[in-house]
Amino acid sequence: MLKAQVFSAKGVKSGQVSLPAFNEEKPNMFLLSQAIRVYEDRTHPGLSKVQTRAEVNRTKKKLYRQKGTGGARHGARSAPIFVGGGVAHGPRGIKRRLILPGKIVRKALKTAVTLKGKAGELFVVSGVNTIKKTKDAKALLDKIGKNIGKQIKRATFVLSPENLEVKRTMSNITGVSVISIFDINAHSVYTGGVILLDKDGLEAKRPQKIEEKENIKEEIKEVKKVVKKEVAKKTKTVKKTRKVARKSK
Repeated sequence: MLKAQVFSAKGVKSGQVSLPAFNEEKPNMFLLSQAIRVYEDRTHPGLSKVQTRAEVNRTKKKLYRQKGTGGARHGARSAPIFVGGGVAHGPRGIKRRLILPGKIVRKALKTAVTLKGKAGELFVVSGVNTIKKTKDAKALLDKIGKNIGKQIKRATFVLSPENLEVKRTMSNITGVSVISIFDINAHSVYTGGVILLDKDGLEAKRPQKIEEKENIKEEIKEVKKVVKKEVAKKTKTVKKTRKVARKSK
């Protein structure tokens, strides 16, 4: 069972807490790398574009006659072989969005959290809403760093929706990022340095709108499965009737 050390807002140890929702007994590194690649691919637009030989602003007149020159055959100077010509097989400015299935997203997140726990970079903070000033948040990080025996250069606070106002007190600290408990993913955990989970966020429930959307998605999947089965049955009956008609002929 995955467990994490609990610290108060003032940096005092107060026991441990188990994290069954993030526990992954056998971390899958392949799924984690796949998820990180997808998340990093979404960070850049990928809209670079080059001009082809049809788009470059250059004469399309044949360079010289086809035969009798002793040289190679050439056409327009806009060909990719010439300096100033078009580019062959270059980027076309089309962004293809990579998508991960929900199971892989959840499993990759659990793997990232489990690895952070094994590395000693996963902690739970209680009473986050009592942090009112930036110096209090800095003091908390310094005390946690002393307990683990190293300076915290990068940290991520994972807060509950009710405590997201604390983000303003942490915005001036370099290397510190704040994210909601419902927005964390494998990439934010894996690259987030020391992960500090809000104790209130562990018991937080998803907003009703998000739950309704997820229920609708599940219903759509079930409907698609039923439709596929019915279509498969109809295609089988149609094939059988065709075979019978052919034999009768």
